[in-house]
Amino acid sequence: MGGALQRSFLRIVAMAVKEATHIRRDPQTLALSLAMPVGLLLLFGYGVTFDLERLPIAVVDQDRTSVSRTVTESFANSREIVVAARPDSVADGEREMRRTRAVAVLIIPAGFSRSLGRGEAGELELLVDGVDANTAVQTINKADAISSMALPLEPGATSDAPRLVAETWTLYNPGGRSALFIVPGLMAYILAMVCVLLTALTVAREWERGSMEQLFTTPIRRDEIVVGKLLPYVGLGVLDVLLVLAVGAWVFDVPIRGSLPALGAASLLFLVGMLGQGLFISVITKNQMVATQVGALSSIIPTQLLSGFVFPVANMPWWLQPLAYVMPATHYIGALRGILLRGNGFSEVWVQLLALGAFAAVIVGVSAAKFRRRLD
Repeated sequence: MGGALQRSFLRIVAMAVKEATHIRRDPQTLALSLAMPVGLLLLFGYGVTFDLERLPIAVVDQDRTSVSRTVTESFANSREIVVAARPDSVADGEREMRRTRAVAVLIIPAGFSRSLGRGEAGELELLVDGVDANTAVQTINKADAISSMALPLEPGATSDAPRLVAETWTLYNPGGRSALFIVPGLMAYILAMVCVLLTALTVAREWERGSMEQLFTTPIRRDEIVVGKLLPYVGLGVLDVLLVLAVGAWVFDVPIRGSLPALGAASLLFLVGMLGQGLFISVITKNQMVATQVGALSSIIPTQLLSGFVFPVANMPWWLQPLAYVMPATHYIGALRGILLRGNGFSEVWVQLLALGAFAAVIVGVSAAKFRRRLD
């Protein structure tokens, strides 16, 4: 029994060494596995952001007093909003929005300063372009914050102060930086794409080159072939995880607040699952072009749209949510955000680890079962 296990181990090692030699001699594979994740993280990390600054607005000053000019300058001097136009009428302001030169029109009505002088509330009107809901909400929030600070209450002034004041604290991301939300999702997105594409070409390349027949003449079993082919790519995947984590922490200031062993376990299970998915694709297609296309379609689009990377799973239609929870990227993104940002450990992410482990075991097992030692 011990001799059989030793021989099996040696065959797996020989298969892994053979595959590692192919990788070392293939600069395209090395570039895909090492340079591509870092490049994509930088590209998407800088290009995909929900933090909007310098939003252009038009200001229609119907009051034309020193007070209204103070309000206008308060908006113009803020970093979040830019006064792009000062039209004479509301109709001209709406025209600026239709031409996409402004995302909102601030209206300072006539009598604004007179109302303030009488101790009454000064009312401002804001017309917002609602085509982009995220931009509209941020514009309203920023305009509200700027207007509340533009004219503070003078000493002795009275106001209807509320009897109950609620104080709020924002945990885990107090600055509201979208990079802290985006980068963990980007990590899963990039690793899924790269890992699936790497192994999607493995067995398909063996079939096309005719070297699969040589494997069939050896005593190596199909499960040993599968494990031996996966091992070198697992090593590359671990290196990719370290590179992406380092770039995320260095460039985007993404913290690592939680358990490193939990992070390592989640990353390893996710890597095995995605590499197994690519291997399964290569086993059933036996063609590099088809394997690449199927690998891209099965990793890029689902991970981007259904994993919670951008859109919360809870907001998806009920019939899509089961599909989202089957995908390993959904659980890996949840684990990453919990470990990196909330400081979670094994006790908080064990459900995600269990889901990742189940997917990895099933997909690798199915890949081994689908591999046949025969020529069709």
